[in-house]
Amino acid sequence: MGVQEPGSSEFYVDRNVLNEISLDEVARKRTFSIKPPLKERVKDSLRCSVPKLKRSVLGFLPVLSWLPRYSLRDNALGDLTSGISVGIMHLPMGLAYSLLAGTPPVYGLYTSFYPVLVYIIFGTSKHISMGTFAVTSLMVGTVTQTLAPNSNYMTLNGTNGTAVLDSTALYNDRVQIASSLTVLCGIFQFAMGLLQVGFIATYLSDPLVRGYTTGAGIQVVLSQLSSTFGISTSLYTGPLSQVYLLIDVCRHLPMTNIGAVVITLVSLVVLITVKELNTCYAKKLPAPIPIELIVIIVGTIISYYANLNGLYKVAVVGQIPRGLLAPRNPDISLWGSVAGSAFALAIVGYAISISLGKTFGLKHGYKVDSNQELIALGACNLVGGFFQCHFVTPALSRSLLQETTGGKTQMVGLVSSVFMLIIILEIGTLFQQLPKAVLACIVYVNLKGIFVQFWDIPALWKSNKVDLMVWLVTLVCTILLNLDMGLAVAVAFSIITVIVRSQLPNYYILGRVPGTEIYLDIDAYEEVKEIPGVIIFRSSTTMYYTNAELYLDALQKKSGIDTGKLITQKKKREAEEKRQAKTEENKAKKEAKKLRLNGHLPNGTVHPEDDIDLQKASQDLKGNQLSIILTDRANNGQVNWAFEKSSEAGFPGDDLKTQKSSTNGDGEMGSSHNKHTLILDLSTASFVDTVTLKTLRNIFCIYWTHCLTLFVSTPVCVVEQLSIAGFFCESIPKSCLFATVHDAVLHSLRVHGDKDIILYDYALVSGTFWNLSLRICSFPINI
Repeated sequence: MGVQEPGSSEFYVDRNVLNEISLDEVARKRTFSIKPPLKERVKDSLRCSVPKLKRSVLGFLPVLSWLPRYSLRDNALGDLTSGISVGIMHLPMGLAYSLLAGTPPVYGLYTSFYPVLVYIIFGTSKHISMGTFAVTSLMVGTVTQTLAPNSNYMTLNGTNGTAVLDSTALYNDRVQIASSLTVLCGIFQFAMGLLQVGFIATYLSDPLVRGYTTGAGIQVVLSQLSSTFGISTSLYTGPLSQVYLLIDVCRHLPMTNIGAVVITLVSLVVLITVKELNTCYAKKLPAPIPIELIVIIVGTIISYYANLNGLYKVAVVGQIPRGLLAPRNPDISLWGSVAGSAFALAIVGYAISISLGKTFGLKHGYKVDSNQELIALGACNLVGGFFQCHFVTPALSRSLLQETTGGKTQMVGLVSSVFMLIIILEIGTLFQQLPKAVLACIVYVNLKGIFVQFWDIPALWKSNKVDLMVWLVTLVCTILLNLDMGLAVAVAFSIITVIVRSQLPNYYILGRVPGTEIYLDIDAYEEVKEIPGVIIFRSSTTMYYTNAELYLDALQKKSGIDTGKLITQKKKREAEEKRQAKTEENKAKKEAKKLRLNGHLPNGTVHPEDDIDLQKASQDLKGNQLSIILTDRANNGQVNWAFEKSSEAGFPGDDLKTQKSSTNGDGEMGSSHNKHTLILDLSTASFVDTVTLKTLRNIFCIYWTHCLTLFVSTPVCVVEQLSIAGFFCESIPKSCLFATVHDAVLHSLRVHGDKDIILYDYALVSGTFWNLSLRICSFPINI
C-alpha cells in the first residue's frame, strides 16, 4: 500500500479510511481462535511423553541440567576461590545473625550448611549466596522472643533468692519455635512454587522492598545496642516496640560495660577501614581481605587470654557444641500462632531472593525462573527446618562477594558448605570466648548496603514522589508497627497509591500536528492546533468502575458541552413537541366538530363535499402525528443517520445540521454551539467492565443529539469485549469505531463536508475526504 520514492526521505501512504468493519475486511480478521480448545489443552497437559517427562525433571531439578556440562577448566578455579571466600564470610554472619534469630550461635552455622546444599540441587541462579540474612533473622527473632520470652524461664536461686535464667530450656524452646516457623515458611514457598504463583512478588514494588529492608535494618541496629553497650534490656513486642526499646536502652546507659564499648569501637574502626580498602583496591586484590574472620579470631584470642568475661563481665558467645544434630520433627501445634508471620517471612524472603537472582541473571546473561526459585527457596527452608535451622534467604554482601571473587556456578555453594562442615565438626568450639560485641560490629558493618538505600530519598524526590511516599510510609510503618504488621500496611498503602493514580488520570483534548496525521495534547504542544468543530478526548489510563464518573466529568469540562443543558433541552423539546401535538389535536377536533355541525342536513345527512373535507382534515391530523412520532424516535436514538452508507438516503448529517440550527437558536449552549463531532480515543484502554459499557452508552445517548459521536480503539481485546458485551447495536453500529484518530476525523469531515473547515492542504490529502493520505518526513521505510 505504500510507495517509496527513490532517493526520497518522505514516506507516502494512500488508503481508505478504516472503521472497525472495513479494518476487519482489509486485515482479514480471524473468525476462529488459533489456540487449541480447552479440552485439547487439558489433554495435552495430562499427556505424558519421554521429552515432556525429561523437561519436567530437568525443570524441577536444574542440577541435572548444568552439572553434566560443568567445565573444570573454565569454572573450577573461580568456584573454588569464591567458595572459600563465601565460606569465610558465612562463619561470622552465621554466628551474628543467629543471635538476631534468638537462637544459640551454632545454629547459625547449621543454617549456613544444610540449606546451601539443597539450593545447589533446586536453584537456578549461579551467583546468589543462600544463608542467613539480617532482616529475615530479625523477623524470626521477633517470633521466638515473643513466644518464648526470658521472663518465662526465670527461676529463683535457693541460696540467695535471686532470679536465675534457665538458658538451656529457653534456647531449646526458641530453637524449636524457629525450626517450626522455618518449616511452615518452606511449605508456603514450595506450595506457591508448585502453583506457579511466582508473580506474587511483583506486588512488592522496589521502593517498598527497599523501604522495608531499610526499616528492618534500623530494627537490627536497635536490637544490637544491648550487646554494644553490654547492658540488659527488656523484651518489647507489638506496635511502638522499637520506641520502647530505645527508651529502655537510654535508661540503662548508666550501667554500660566499658569493656564492651571499647571492643565495639576498636572492632568498628578496623572493620570499616579494611572494608573501605577492599572497595578501593578491589581491582588490584585477588580476593577481598577476610577482615570479619580476622577480627573474630583476634577477638577470640584476646578475650580468652585476657579473661574478658570473668574480669570485665563482657558477654561472650558461650558454648558451641561440636558435630551435627539429628533431624527433628517440627512442633505443628505452633503453626496456628505463627502462620501470619510465616507467610510474611516467606514473601519477604522470596522478594529479596528473586530480585537479587534476576539482577545477577540479567548482568551475566542467563535466565532465573521465578517459580523454580520459589520451589528452591521452599525446599531450602523445608529441609533446613527439620535440621533445626532458621529461615534462609540470599544476602547481598555474600552474593556480591561470590560474584566478584570469580564464582560462576552453583558449585560455589558446595565449596562453602564443605568449609562450613569443617568449622562445625572441628573449629567451631574455638570461638566460645568470642565477645558478642564483635558480632554486633559485624552486623553493623554488613548493614552498609541497606543503609545506603537512604540515598533513595533524594533520587525519588526528583523522579517519582509517589514512590517516595511508598518508601517513607514503608520505612515508618516497619519501625513503628513492627515487621509483620508494617509489611501489611505498606503493601496496602502501595496498592492504594495505584488505585488513586488510576482514579485520577490525566485527560487531554487532542489536536493535530500541522502537516501530519499525528494528534497530541493541545495544552502540551504549542504547534498543535485544535480541529474546528471536532473534540478529540483521551484518558491516560483505562476507564473502569472507579474512575468512570470522573471520566464523564472531565469530558464535560474539557469539551465545553454541558450535558445537563443537553438533557434539559431534550426534555424541553419533547415537552414542546407534546404541547404542539396536543394543540394541533385540539384544533383538529374543533375544526372537525365545526364541520360536522355546519355540514348536517335537517334529516341528519351530510353533504358529500363536506364529508370529503372531513376525511382530508383527519388525514392531515394523522400526518402531523406521524411526523411527531418520527421526530421523537429520532431524538431517542432509534434512527442512526450518522452512519448510513446508502447515498440515496441523503447526505449524512443533514438532520444533525438542522437539529443544531434549532438548538443554537435558544442560545443555551454557549461556546459549544460549533462542536459537531465528539471522538473518544479508547486506545489506552486495556479492558472493559460493565460500568465502562454503561458509561459509553450514556455518552453516546447524551451527546449524539448534539455531536456525531465516534470511537477510536486499537487493542483487539477491547473490541472483542465490546462486541461480546453487546455494546454494538442498531443505534451504536460497529462502523462508529475507527482504527485511528485520523480515520475518525476524516470520517467526520466527510459527514459534515469541508465548509469553513480548513484542515488539510492539497499536498497532504489526495482525492475525496474518504481517502487518507499521509506524508511522514522521516527516514525511508518499505512496506
